[in-house]
Order: sequence, then C-alpha cells, then structure tokens
Amino acid sequence: MIKINKFGLLLATIWLLQTSVYAQGIELPNQARKQPIEIDADNSIEWRQASQAYIARGNAKAKQGDVSILADQLIAYYKKQKTGGMQIWRLDAEGNVRMLSPRQKAFGSKGVYDVTKGIFVLTGTPRLITETEQISASKSLEFWEKKSMAIARGNAIAIKGNKILRAETLTALFQKMQSGRNEIVRVDAYDNVSIRSPKEVIRGKRGIYNTKTGIVILHGSVKITRGPDQLSGDSAEVNLNTGVSRLLSTGKSKIRGLFGPKNFRPGQK
Repeated sequence: MIKINKFGLLLATIWLLQTSVYAQGIELPNQARKQPIEIDADNSIEWRQASQAYIARGNAKAKQGDVSILADQLIAYYKKQKTGGMQIWRLDAEGNVRMLSPRQKAFGSKGVYDVTKGIFVLTGTPRLITETEQISASKSLEFWEKKSMAIARGNAIAIKGNKILRAETLTALFQKMQSGRNEIVRVDAYDNVSIRSPKEVIRGKRGIYNTKTGIVILHGSVKITRGPDQLSGDSAEVNLNTGVSRLLSTGKSKIRGLFGPKNFRPGQK
C-alpha cells in the first residue's frame, strides 16, 4: 500500500483505454474519451496495489474533461492492461456525492459507477438538475450512459417549468440537440402516476410524456380534475401546452364526467 499526502494538488492521473463509443446524452467520465481521469483529494490518496484500488479522502474528485464526480471519499478500482497502464472499471463515491458537468448536476449521499457498463447509481434522496428539468427520488437515481437514460425509483418526481410529474418509477430518455444541449425528450411513468399543472391534475396507473409536444398519454383508471370538474375513463390524451384533454375508452367501461358548481370539490356530498 502506498499512501500519498499532498493538500490541494493533483495527486493521481490514470489513463484509460479508448475501447468503446459512448452515447450522447448522459455525461459521465468514460473510457471512450481521450482525456485521462484525474483523481485528487485534499487529505490523502492511498494506492492499494494488492486490491488494485485508489482511495481518495477529503473533498475527493474524479475529473475527466469538464465532467466531475465529487465526494467525501472516492474509491477507484482498476485493471492492469496487457499493453501496460491501467483501466478504471468501477468508482465508488461516499458522502456528499455530486456529479457535475456543464449542463447537468446530480446529488446524493452514495454513488456506484460501473465505468465499463456506463451505469451510475445514486442513492440517498438523489436528484438530477438539467438546464430544463429536475428529477428526484426517495430510493435511487440510475444513469445509463450508453442508453442515454435515467431511472428514478421511489416517489419519483420530474419538474419542468410549472408542470410536475409523479410516479413510483420514472424513466427519462435523453437526446443531444443540435445546440449541444442534452434534453429529456420522453418520460415513462409507472404506478400511482399524477401530473399537476396550474389548471388541472391528472391521475392514472401508467403514463408516457413527450416533453417536446407536451402530450401525455395515460392508461389505467384515468381521472382528470380541473377545478370542480372531474372526468374519468380508461385512458386519456392530455396536451399540457394547450390545456386540451381527451378521454378514451377501451370499451370495458364508460367515460364519466362530473361537473360541479364553482365551489364544489370532487368527492364532496
């Protein structure tokens, strides 16, 4: 074991092999990029040669280009290459975890990043902030770089402007725009789905939200509440941009409407 103590300086630089093509969407340190992954810390870095790991403590940072993962402690596991050098295959982050890039920020208390698979899992009330959306969850946030996808599990919430989407699980698909910005283009919602806008609340069991068109397709015991009025049916198409809602029936049940006076609340007798 080799222990290095230097404060406020770059302590280790680890070159990665360029072996795969990474997806344009989720931004994470990746072996496909040409830059090295740089690891530094305020307190110390241990090089455990027997377990093939670096342990960085005290405001630790793993940085590649303009993408960084920061935490109180980082453990970087590496593999030796036949051609020489080493390749980081896993990065564990503990305590005050942050993933920062020019267009995305993610926060949590613990993170595990499988560099080879391109999967980063954040736990501890994690949240993601992009230029246009915010996503949070009570259990975990998963970032699948190669699929340009993020999965929020447990009381998941997605916020865009004045629109709030809730569900037990949310799956967000990213796409790189011509401007270079990574944006969420679609959100799939599962279990206890609700969408809240200034004008209405929509509930259902499953939903698909197209962020570009503003159209939400909901299925399973759908209810649309707008002031004192409530509509219910098997499925619905809701345009959050125009405020137009259209209920659909599969034939198993009728579409119902409840239209109350101004001060009436659905469920009130």
